[in-house]
Amino acid sequence: MARFRRSLAWHIARRPGGLVALAIQYGHLRTAVSAGYASRSRDGIHELLDLETARATADTLTALHQDLAAGTGISGPAARRAIQAAAQAPAFAGSIRTPRQARDILDNPALAVYDNPNSLLMCVYNRDRALCHRADTVDSPSLHRCQPSCANIARTDHHAQQLRQRAAVLERQADFEAVPGPLAERLYRSSARLRSQADAHNRDRVTGCENAS
Repeated sequence: MARFRRSLAWHIARRPGGLVALAIQYGHLRTAVSAGYASRSRDGIHELLDLETARATADTLTALHQDLAAGTGISGPAARRAIQAAAQAPAFAGSIRTPRQARDILDNPALAVYDNPNSLLMCVYNRDRALCHRADTVDSPSLHRCQPSCANIARTDHHAQQLRQRAAVLERQADFEAVPGPLAERLYRSSARLRSQADAHNRDRVTGCENAS
């Protein structure tokens, strides 16, 4: 049972979209549901979820730190906050072994960076600026409700490339003869919106070196 709980926590936090799935299912990332499950078992899963979520956060920041060091650009209203968070990655990479260490990371608002592959962006979470929940008091983002005008958004060159790839897929779908005209128009509009976001990234992107200077 202990191995099963570890595997479950890993898959929730580490598989593509895992954190997003948890947000959709339970409303936020660090959920009271896990604590309820833990109460039925002496070892529980809530601490394992914290550990794996903290490790996933550390991996996200480490990957961003490495990308920025290699010259990858980043854009968006939260770009500079993302750069500052990534700069702290070397301090805790590979050192998250206890629930207390995990909580130190998860409770640090400066490190609240979540990659959202479904929306092709990063959320550099600040509750006061978040548009995903205006009235809620939760301390983590609702990643399934990302808003394009949110002040917590950042995108890297990788996200911009993925935006263009998704736009191309939509355009190919719209070009099928069997696609009704109104649907094709919606697909073209969605494609144009994605390309506009990618163009905005290319126009506004900064690098870690530029931020340091």
